[in-house]
Amino acid sequence: MLVPEIADYEVRRELIRARRAVGLGRLDAFIALVEYLPIQTAAMRQAAVFWAEARQEGRPTAPDPALDADVILAAQAAALDRGDVIVATTNPRHLSRYVPAALWTDIV
Repeated sequence: MLVPEIADYEVRRELIRARRAVGLGRLDAFIALVEYLPIQTAAMRQAAVFWAEARQEGRPTAPDPALDADVILAAQAAALDRGDVIVATTNPRHLSRYVPAALWTDIV
């Protein structure tokens, strides 16, 4: 199991905002047990391509001013260049345009 840095960011920012110290501790403990996937330059450049193409096609995954973590997550998965990667998400519709993705509750 890999935890992409962008996924950690999305969960962590909300725990910090909500002042959930116990949740932050649990997140840190979980991250220590799995492989952490830092964001690399190649993934961010691919995310920029995904972002631009989505808008050119009229199918953005987020509003234009948004960071658009979905395309960053998809680019991180694509950069792994492995056939066994499935992105666990609450929004497989957006991510499956770029990489294999499934609702996290459906992944065994």
